[in-house]
Amino acid sequence: MARGRADGKPRKRLVATVLVLVIVGALFYLNSRESGSSSIEHGSKSLKFGHESTIPKTIPVCDDRHSELIPCLDRNFLYQTRLKLDLTLMEHYERHCPMPERRYNCLIPPPPGYKIPIKWPKSRDQIWRANIPHTHLATEKSDQRWMVVKGEKIVFPGGGTHFHYGADKYIASIANMLNFPDNNINNGGRLRNVFDVGCGVASFGGYLLSSDVIAMSLAPNDVHENQIQFALERGIPAYLGVLGTLRLPYPSRSFELAHCSRCRIDWLQRGGILLLELDRILRPGGYFAYSSPEAYAQDEEDRRIWTEMNALVGGMCWKIAAKRNQTVIWVKPLTNDCYFKREPDTQPPLCSPDDDPDAVWKVKMKACITRYSDQMHRIKGSGLAPWPARLTTPSPRLADFNYSTAMFKTDMEYWQKEVANYWNMLGNKIKPDTIRNVMDMKANLGSFAAALKDKDVWVMNVVPDNGPNTLKIIYDRGLLGTVHNWCEAFSTYPRTYDLLHAWTIFSDVIDRECSPEDLLIEMDRILRPKGFIIVHDKRSVVLSVKKFLPALHWVAVNISNVDQDSDQGKDDDYAVLIIQKKIWLTSESIRVSE
Repeated sequence: MARGRADGKPRKRLVATVLVLVIVGALFYLNSRESGSSSIEHGSKSLKFGHESTIPKTIPVCDDRHSELIPCLDRNFLYQTRLKLDLTLMEHYERHCPMPERRYNCLIPPPPGYKIPIKWPKSRDQIWRANIPHTHLATEKSDQRWMVVKGEKIVFPGGGTHFHYGADKYIASIANMLNFPDNNINNGGRLRNVFDVGCGVASFGGYLLSSDVIAMSLAPNDVHENQIQFALERGIPAYLGVLGTLRLPYPSRSFELAHCSRCRIDWLQRGGILLLELDRILRPGGYFAYSSPEAYAQDEEDRRIWTEMNALVGGMCWKIAAKRNQTVIWVKPLTNDCYFKREPDTQPPLCSPDDDPDAVWKVKMKACITRYSDQMHRIKGSGLAPWPARLTTPSPRLADFNYSTAMFKTDMEYWQKEVANYWNMLGNKIKPDTIRNVMDMKANLGSFAAALKDKDVWVMNVVPDNGPNTLKIIYDRGLLGTVHNWCEAFSTYPRTYDLLHAWTIFSDVIDRECSPEDLLIEMDRILRPKGFIIVHDKRSVVLSVKKFLPALHWVAVNISNVDQDSDQGKDDDYAVLIIQKKIWLTSESIRVSE
């Protein structure tokens, strides 16, 4: 017995030692992997833009787990930094960008099996499953026909929570409720811009396009996996965002229709602040189409919410335009008259006259009614021409910037010539279906996008946060866009744009003392493989960008206004560089490509 016990102790000690070694080894491996990836993904070295000695020969590739990284909407970053956020106010779905020392200095790899996306218009109804390998919604929303997995593809039947029979029939029913001619939602071109909040996979916005109506589809990066990535992969305009504590990145009076189909938003919270934010972005006479149980259900809680919502919108001077089955549509007043006729202390209050309703970048929402400008009040509406005439008709809000009609027309003519030049430079690289999702990184008045009208594309017009807030002119032209600061990452998934137009953006970033190298890596993140970048900037800046091409796996397609064999020419001269992103392989990323 004694010998047996003595023999057992070494054996137990041996087992314990082995277990400790295994645990220590595992911890060491995980730590080294984390620190190793960190040394690749994060960096403190600041490269000197344009200095030959600091141009990297290669830029590391991020770990495959980052193939869907959105730096300013990264849940892992929130967990690691333990930011104190109010989950009830959706602050955790708002932008929280990493500090410079925590930024990723590596290229985002595509997922295994990634394929060049299916071309528009087929992409509206089907995408490659490998490109967004998430089928959670196909299972969770199987009875609502959001999406269906069929072999290597994911198919979108056009269904939704409140439109089981298809988005097209649902859209026609809304037009019918409003007595629009021929049940066409565009109402003779008078309804053009739509805001779809809680959009799911954006089938509502996708089916609006056939009526010459364009929607900004909005949803957060939440438990409904990758719904905005699905939308953009399909070629449908969409943006990652949430109705939380900050104003939406759109100017006042941008949309003719806001839409919420079972978007599960508590519109009554905080004095109706979220509904008041919708009110801010709706045009005079704009509509809010609301499909939700509160509009038709008869249980006690739904009736309570309906009663309180009616009281809230009544105080906002909204009226019921139509109510049928599961949907109610409210309409906004055309003038300020109703606001000033309300009883004293009626809630919600009017915003202060000195409040700028177009200031949106990192501006808190306000629980007050934004009154119309004197000009809008006087003409009883926005004064916009029907689509498509409004694209080329000077906006009444040009006067806010002291811009003349002549300046507007000159801007249009300039960009028509520039776009023609870009397409000539692209040559045989581009065909009618080569591009679908386009971003103008510094859109000014939106004339670059207007010059693309005859091409089957849509444009995300980005207006810098520190310049003239011309985004309202862009919306008045029937286009879409957002405000952004290019010192930070954009709110989109990787591989979501086919063409980036970078007009003087690098010069702007350098002037703001931000990192142009970070911008290059960010542009690579949001650009699809085989996508294009048009860099239009100072000659010296263009030459500096050109030196980074090999490290980024980019190739020059064409270049103009640059003497590549000498240093002749002035640095202030402007040049154009057309770039294409290669489709590149890693051991775990692309296994199937064109």
